[in-house]
Amino acid sequence: MAKSLRPSRCYHWDSPAYTRVAKDPSSSFITGIPGSKIFHYTMGNAKKLFNTEISIISQQKIQVRHNALEAARITANKKLEKNIGVKNYLFKIRVYPHHVMRENAIASGAGADRVQTGMRRAFGKPVGRAARVYIGQKVMSVFLDTGDDEDENLRTAKSALKNALLKIPGNMKIVVEKEKSG
Repeated sequence: MAKSLRPSRCYHWDSPAYTRVAKDPSSSFITGIPGSKIFHYTMGNAKKLFNTEISIISQQKIQVRHNALEAARITANKKLEKNIGVKNYLFKIRVYPHHVMRENAIASGAGADRVQTGMRRAFGKPVGRAARVYIGQKVMSVFLDTGDDEDENLRTAKSALKNALLKIPGNMKIVVEKEKSG
């Protein structure tokens, strides 16, 4: 049986960075940090210059798990690839999951009080990674070439990012920025 994920409210922003200082320096090193599920941070045509940027921007300080970012990336990239074509866009994930979340597992069942340590040695084991996102920070961006009017590719990119928003926690908005020419 697969272990279920705890809800995001269990991992508040104010949790300290993943560091530990012990009396014995060799005990200060943390082992067993899980790998990130995100493998591709840049998709599409990275060699072309584009004139329009559509971004997901955070409206609150939040931690976004690596698996939520990967789910949003897959959803958006699949729609962009199918409807716009790989040569006609650039899709970037702008945040990196550096923060390692940890969990002090609680034993349950009969006799749990005999094996449980409670808050003694409660540093916790690593359970995943998260990207710490600030207010106004761009989480993901799609770069396109668009004309003066709102064309089909722009509507498709907005729709792809709206689908990605469903996979990301917190309060986010989509912003379109066009490069000024002349």
